[in-house]
Amino acid sequence: MNYDYNTQRSRMALPEYGRNVQKMIDHIKTIEDREERNRAARTIIQIMGNLNPHLRDVGDFKHKLWDHLALISNFELDIESPYPKPEPSKFTEKPKRVPYNQGPIRFLHYGRVVQDMIKTVSVMEEGEEKNYLVIMILNQMKKLYLTWNKGQVSDETIISDLSQMSGGLLKVPEDTRLADSKALVPQQQKKVQMPGKQKKKQNKPYNKKKQKNKY
Repeated sequence: MNYDYNTQRSRMALPEYGRNVQKMIDHIKTIEDREERNRAARTIIQIMGNLNPHLRDVGDFKHKLWDHLALISNFELDIESPYPKPEPSKFTEKPKRVPYNQGPIRFLHYGRVVQDMIKTVSVMEEGEEKNYLVIMILNQMKKLYLTWNKGQVSDETIISDLSQMSGGLLKVPEDTRLADSKALVPQQQKKVQMPGKQKKKQNKPYNKKKQKNKY
């Protein structure tokens, strides 16, 4: 008896559609009548859509299905598509490299986002909006400090770090008080008890007094 193993089968271009869809597309490539091929292709498009309903939320849902049909057929299917036939290079080109900012970070525990926020707010015009954003940044810095250092920190330390990171451009309003540490990083109220260390139940003391017979 000959067994059909997946390792012996041809590689599928899009495995998420399954082997049966691959076989159907391979079959319609052999249909000589072009009108019949077109009808078969439209039927397969419906099947592909039903197999991947999550794609319905994607823009140009139908367009994507026809592109996938062309890809699975290795671009060898001669049919009338409602969309331009995709170029094979569209699926083989390497993704563009995402540019990352590799500049230095003075305080690693605050991260690059906070550093960029400080840079943006530093050039804003003085006013209530700028003061509001400064307080928000300070509270975020305090939260990050407590998260990474696992200890207490004074508001003066956070304000001093802000001054250094902004090059002295950001001024903190007088009498500024940051959010409480417990509000920024709430501690777990209930401690997890280690197994095997459960408290032993205390037995109630035995009452030696005999109960009087009511009868």
